[in-house]
This record gives sequence, structure tokens and C-alpha cells, in this order.
Amino acid sequence: MKLRFSLSTNIIISLVLGVVCGIFFGEYCSDLRIVGDAFIKLLQMSVLPFIVVSLIAGMGRLSYELAKVLAIRASALLVLFWSIVFTLIVLMPLSFPALKTASFFSVSAVQVPEPISFLDLFIPANPFRSLAETVVPSVVLFSIVVGVALIGIKEKEGLIKGLSTLSVALTQVARFVVYLTPIGVFAIAASTAGTMTMEEFGRLQVYLVTYTVAAVLLSFWILPKLLSIITPFKYRDLLDLSKTTLITGFTTGNLFIILPLLIENCKHLFQQYKLKQSETEPLVDIIIPVFFNFPTMGGLLILVFIPFAAWFSSTPFPITEYPSFVISGLFSMFGGANIALPFLLDVFRIPSDLFQLFVASRVLTDRFATLLAAMYLLTFTLVTICSLKGLLTIRWKHILRYMALTAVIASATIITTRVFFARALEFEYTKYQSFIEMELLGDPAPAKIHKALPPIPLRHRDQTGSRLDEIARRGSLRVGYFKDSLPFAFTNSAGNLVGFDIEMAHRLARDLSVSLELVPIKRERAVEMLTTGYCDIIMSGIAITPQGLRDAEFSLPYLDTTIAFIVRDYRRDEFNSREAVQTLDAPRIGIPNLPYYIAKLKQYLPQAEIVPLGSPREFFRIHQEEIDAFLFTAEAGSAWTLVYPEYAVAVPLPDVIKVPLAYPTVKGDREMIAFINGWIDLKKKDETIDKLYDHWILGRGAEKNEPRWSIIRDVLHWVE
Repeated sequence: MKLRFSLSTNIIISLVLGVVCGIFFGEYCSDLRIVGDAFIKLLQMSVLPFIVVSLIAGMGRLSYELAKVLAIRASALLVLFWSIVFTLIVLMPLSFPALKTASFFSVSAVQVPEPISFLDLFIPANPFRSLAETVVPSVVLFSIVVGVALIGIKEKEGLIKGLSTLSVALTQVARFVVYLTPIGVFAIAASTAGTMTMEEFGRLQVYLVTYTVAAVLLSFWILPKLLSIITPFKYRDLLDLSKTTLITGFTTGNLFIILPLLIENCKHLFQQYKLKQSETEPLVDIIIPVFFNFPTMGGLLILVFIPFAAWFSSTPFPITEYPSFVISGLFSMFGGANIALPFLLDVFRIPSDLFQLFVASRVLTDRFATLLAAMYLLTFTLVTICSLKGLLTIRWKHILRYMALTAVIASATIITTRVFFARALEFEYTKYQSFIEMELLGDPAPAKIHKALPPIPLRHRDQTGSRLDEIARRGSLRVGYFKDSLPFAFTNSAGNLVGFDIEMAHRLARDLSVSLELVPIKRERAVEMLTTGYCDIIMSGIAITPQGLRDAEFSLPYLDTTIAFIVRDYRRDEFNSREAVQTLDAPRIGIPNLPYYIAKLKQYLPQAEIVPLGSPREFFRIHQEEIDAFLFTAEAGSAWTLVYPEYAVAVPLPDVIKVPLAYPTVKGDREMIAFINGWIDLKKKDETIDKLYDHWILGRGAEKNEPRWSIIRDVLHWVE
């Protein structure tokens, strides 16, 4: 006997088999992503045309009176549903435990965000361009305007009938593609399970668990149960009818492509209950395409990432902040998560580089967001239509019982989640360890590292001519470095001297075919060390200044860094914009003892009290309670925050002020500086500097990436 399963059963089987395949084969499943992407594109193929034709036809069938009532009722229900999800967003952070963290420099920290053009987003100056670029809000507005215009036209039945026929055809296309869902689901599940590392999952497990629990609670209790209480529809019928659509949305993580299926589900439910089909079906064709463009519950629930990010970065996020969080979060989500979250991170003094964690989490959360959004659109559409057609049944006894039971379930869920985090998860700050375990990328030159000042080379005392000749005769290159010049020069956990400029020094010595001597020097004696011959060149993240140019010969810049403030995490918002910084009342600002930059700071912040310091370490260890901020570079400051994770880097946007770094040599030695300039150009052209920047500044590769765990490698040992 041949067994036949339903489509939803086949999808579930494919999902399970895909996960098993990913766990078994690991990274070998990554190529299956192509199949998954192809499946998603097939699903997308008919959706935007479907929205256009169904909206125009649906709006055209309405009367002006009904359109007005629909707008009023739907707005009231939007407020109700948004209130439900924001209540859960406020409550779920009660389950969080405690943690501290920091991160390497992120280029996004010094990028001035481009302003959002809401006119281009919502007003279709060229509807065909909006269609081609999938600008959904403007396409919807265009369709609504055309549909409303049709309301007052008498001879419209032929057009509406043709559009309705085309809508049915597009639905058939979407339905046909859905039959391919088991194949697409298998490919997506296998590639995701095979490539997502346990480390990535481990870092985000609090947010992932919190979001998942909240999404499941809303999708399978709060929304469908509310629907069953105030409408004629039963809880079980809603889930039975929509399970295939919900599973498809969950596995693809794309709400847009299941809109035709959601519309069909609503129509079938009214048909099943024999409830005014001729009046309800046109409303279904309108409500889902229109309100899909408003923030859905699945999208809004993503805002729980903001209190999570505050917890993750140990940033205070008191309950008094929640009203402004709810209001700004709601309106910013009209622009989507990629716009809203960076904005909210800045507004609430949370390190903006945590947005990268959100991007990594979307592998899982997008699926639950789509599941919840699909259930929300179903529930919202059905409740809205029932309210318009007089089908709502308000039974206060049942509603109060539902509210009480929901409160109990939500409380139990939060408590259970908190207990789970406390007992099952261990959190450890590892960024500092990853940083101090960093090693040189390339093969080091033969080197001697001096821990104290060595004697002046005897040969140099009476030597004249180019330092290059002396280096060749000596057989070694003497490079000066500062001990506390993170991430350009520092001692790692193995006791080795490493860093961006230390690596450059090794490369320079190898290119000169000599050995390397690394000599510790003091900042205030740097010129003296060059002149007397303690070192031939200083390579330790030195900024060019007019005074420095007078006293030494500087190379061409090899790196541009960005002025920033190092501040306590909770004070980041006071320094992350020009406007905020310049409104501060007499702040005490620490700064390296460089007269040129001290003068610049006086011009920029005339009201500030300036405190020159010998090194960043003085700020962190001695003056941290006395000084409001330390003016430094964002690139180097980020490295210091890895050591002191309670601090953050704030760039006063839109002021992105660059500080060039260069290598000083002895004054007047043109031959030496010409060689260094040419050598720097070579290192730029062969991408050496880019690779070292990625490693030492951006931290790429700082955390050792072990091969993705898989049964085929780690259990059966069939592959290396």
C-alpha cells in the first residue's frame, strides 16, 4: 500500500530531513542554498503583480461609505494588536540574566547614515520603477489610489472582472509553486543547519530563545484564541486551514511570498462557515495587501532586540525609557528593521555595532517573525471583516477569562525562561581573551625584542650618511614602539610583541633582508631616540602633527583613523553627535598630550576643560572617574574597549574627522624617507595594509574559526 501524505506533512518531513542533513554533512550543504534561493524567487514571481491587481479590483468594488468605515475600524484594531505585542516586548526582558561585552572597530561607526526619503518610499512618482525595484509601499499606494478612483466610475465592471480573473490566475501560479515547497524547504533547512556555527548560536541564544518563546505564545495562543472568542471561527479550524501557509512562511522566512496564500486562507474560512462570501471576499483582497505594509506583530516583536542589546552591552535601560522606546520603535519600524534598529541603538545609548548580532540572528528569527506576521494578518483580517459585517460576539465573561488565563501563561513563560537561562546557560566575556591571543599573520623576521632601552649602537655615533646604509652594515633594523599602543603594538597572552605596526615592522625587515630589533621608547623622548640612534624608525600608530613634521621626517600616511570619544557605555548618546557634544556644559575631556590636537579640541569644544594625558591607560586606570571622555581615535579606542568593556566609542556624527598615521624617521634623511614612502605604496598595492587592517583593526580572524561541527567529520571521521 502506497502511503500518501498531505503537503503540510511533506513540508515538515522535508524540514526535519534538511536539518538532519545539515547536521550530518555540515558545511558540505552550503551549496544547497542555491536551490533554496531559486525556490524563493519562484515564490516571489507572482506576488507583486497579485497585490496590484487584487487591490485595484477590491477597492474598485467598494462604496465610499464602506471605504471610510474600513479605515476607521481597521485603525482602531491596529492600535489593539500593536498594544498586545508591545506589552509582551516590555515584559519579556524580565527573563534576561547579566553580561558584559565589547567589540572590535566597525566601519559603520564612522559612516554618516543616509537620510531616508519617505517621499520616494511611499509616493510612486514612477509606478513602473517602484514595481521593478519592489518598493512595496509605493506600489500599494498607487494601487489604492487607482482603486479609489474606480469607486466613482460607473463603467468599471469589465475592468474589475478582468483584474479578478488575472488575480485568480496569479493565485494558481503561487499555488503551483507551493507544491515545490518540500524541495525548497529541504534545501534551505540543510544549508542553514550546515553553516550556522555553534558559536554564533551560543552568543545569541538569549535573544533567540526570548524571541522564539514570545512569537510562539502570540502565534498559537494569544491571537488564535482571541479570534475564537470574539468571532464565529474556531481555534482548531483556523490552524487546520492555515498550517500549510504558516509552515511555508516559517521555512522561507519571507512574508511577502505567502500573501496570496493568506488571502486564499481567509476566503476559504468564510466559505467554510458560509458567512457572506460575496461581501467578505472583496474585503480580504484589500485588507491583507494594504496592511501588510504596516508594521506587523512579527516585525514589531523584533524590537525586543533593543532591551536585549542593552542587557548584552551592560547598558542601563530603565523602565522610564520604555514609553519613548515604544513610540519611537513603532514609527521607526515603518522603515523596516534595518533602519529602525540602528536608529534605536543610538537613541538609547547602546553600542551600535551590536546590530551585527541582529543580522546574524536573522537566520532563525526571520522564520518566527514570518510565522507570527502570517498569523497576525490572518487574525487581523478576519476580526476586521467581522467587525464590519456585524459578526463580532463580545462576551465579557469569556474575554475576562481569556485575559486572566493569558496573564498566567505569559507570567509562567517569563519565569520559566528566566530559570532556563539561569540554569542552562553560562555567559563568559571572551572578546578580551580573543584580542590578547592574536598572533602575527605572516612569517616573522628574525627578531630581538628589547624589554628596556638598549645602548646606542657604537657604529652610529661616528657614522654619517643615510640610515639605510647603516642598517645594511649593521644587519638589523631598529624599530621603536610604544608599549601601550593598542592595537598597533602590544604584548599578547603568549608574551609575544604583536600588533598592526609590529607586523609591518617584520615585513619591512624582511624586505630589507635584515633582522629586526624592537626597541621600547617613551613618547616624550621619541625624537631624541631617533636622533641619537636608539631606533631607525618608529612604528607604533603615530599621528602626524605640525610639531612632529618639524622634528622628524614623516613618511606618507599608511592609514587614516577617525577622531572619537571613549566614554562610559551609558554616556554614549552624549557624545555620538556634533549637536549633543556641543551642548554639554563644561565637560572634562582627556586627550593625548599633542599640542596640535589640543588646540583643535579647544576650537571644537571651547567650553570644555581639557586634561592632557600621557597615554590612554592613564584615563582607564587613574582618571576614569574624574574625566567625562577621552578624545582618541575610533580604531584604537575600540581595541581599548575590548580590555575595558564597560566603555564604548562614540563618533560625533556627522563630523568624521580623519587623523593620518605615518612612520617618523630621523630628520633630514631623504634617502631613508623616500625608501619608506615607496615601500608603503608597495604594501598598499599588494593589499598587505588592507589585510592587516582587517585582522588587527576590524578583528577578522581574531576568534579562531573551527570547522563547523558535523557527524561526517567529528563523529565518523570520514573527512578531515
